[in-house]
Amino acid sequence: MTHSANRIKDVFFLPGAKLNKTFSREEEFMAWFESRRRANYFSVEQIPLDSFENWYFEKKTQNLVHTSGKFFKISGIRVKTNFGPVKKWDQPIIIQPEIGILGVITKKVAGVRYFLMQVKMEPGNVNIVQLSPTVQATKSNYTQVHKGKLPAYLAYFLDRRNSRFLVDLLQTEQGGRFLKKRNRNMIVEIDQDIDLLDDFCWLSSWQIRKLLTLNNFVNMDARSVLSCAPFADGNPRQHYEFLRHPEREKIFPYRLDDDFLNDLLVSMTEETRAHNSMDRIISWFTELKTKYELQVKEIPLKNVSQWMRTETEIRHVSKDFFSVIAVLVNAGSREVTRWTQPLLKSSSYGLIGFVTKPIKGVLHFLIQAKVEPGNFDVVEMAPTVSCSNVERRFKEPDAPPFLNIFENAAPEQIKYSVIQSEEGGRFFHFQNKCMVVKIDESTDLEIPQNYIWMTLGQMMELVKRSYFNIEARSLLTCIGLF
Repeated sequence: MTHSANRIKDVFFLPGAKLNKTFSREEEFMAWFESRRRANYFSVEQIPLDSFENWYFEKKTQNLVHTSGKFFKISGIRVKTNFGPVKKWDQPIIIQPEIGILGVITKKVAGVRYFLMQVKMEPGNVNIVQLSPTVQATKSNYTQVHKGKLPAYLAYFLDRRNSRFLVDLLQTEQGGRFLKKRNRNMIVEIDQDIDLLDDFCWLSSWQIRKLLTLNNFVNMDARSVLSCAPFADGNPRQHYEFLRHPEREKIFPYRLDDDFLNDLLVSMTEETRAHNSMDRIISWFTELKTKYELQVKEIPLKNVSQWMRTETEIRHVSKDFFSVIAVLVNAGSREVTRWTQPLLKSSSYGLIGFVTKPIKGVLHFLIQAKVEPGNFDVVEMAPTVSCSNVERRFKEPDAPPFLNIFENAAPEQIKYSVIQSEEGGRFFHFQNKCMVVKIDESTDLEIPQNYIWMTLGQMMELVKRSYFNIEARSLLTCIGLF
């Protein structure tokens, strides 16, 4: 192996790293992860709605609330809009106005950036335990409303004397399930050594990228935070040097093919050949904010039409969409080890996907401006397709635009396809098939007014401005942009 290949091998394995709990082989990490999963007892059991502890249905509204008045509540909303095929509807929604912290500690050793990640259980996870940020806490959690322990390493995100803030952004949560919910997405850098608790480890960006090729492994909160991190160390061309090395596959078998990696690099760095200027994109987005109307009125849960309550769930009469269920949780490694809570359960799996296409030799992504009832500012930028129930029988013209491209994509067109979980603290077994599909430059598409082509560089700039929704940010992280 050449000298440069040896240097690149050190970038991934870094056997001389002066950090506690790093891994030189994937097998080492997997064995450690499994040992942490087995070290704690976890159980999640669905229970009847009348079996809640510290939760109750308000007598007047039938809203589902916590006895403390904190955490979150399940209420109802009545929606009117001029966007999309359905103009009016009622639905339950999560109301959680407090801003939580999703944070990752980072440290550079011998020129390589490492991230402090946590093995964390969430009751709604398909596999219960997934890789999570250093800190993942609601304000109710870190102000100890639950009378449990403080989240580990929280001080690094609350006190600027302890760390340097590299990323500190308010980013939105799922607009179809939360009403105007945001979390503080943070990445803080430290120089000092810190003691690691049992469920924490240091991983390089290359190692996390590999884990993002596994189904349901890196949780949504981690993906959201890491989407805000690209190019923190400067030149993105140097950032991707490793992935383009001819001997890279011997060291790190990344699943994206080399031609597509080159496409991504050009799309990240090419500024002069973008199909749309940044000014044009901002003008397009501003125009849609004035075109689309969104009226959202909070109503009592008991008044939500077309929804019914049974002994075990609150669901739509059609059994489509989602339902509200109750679970009893036992978790040995959490700040509180036993509790009950509501979760939103999906009726099917979803699809989140980007259509990509070369335009004048530069890869572009087809971006949607999407209205969802919980949005702060009417529309957010979203993936080409963001569909929460792909098993639903859509009737034209109700089918999401471009869904057929993903359903009919040839194997060589699919550049990324992995199942990823949604946030397990509020959603039960909610999974999305995350896809990136590349079509030929000669393929003509009829582009609706609320879609536009962007380069990857433009998208990353707009992520820093908090324009993209959580589904888009999650998918950007999946293709390795941090």
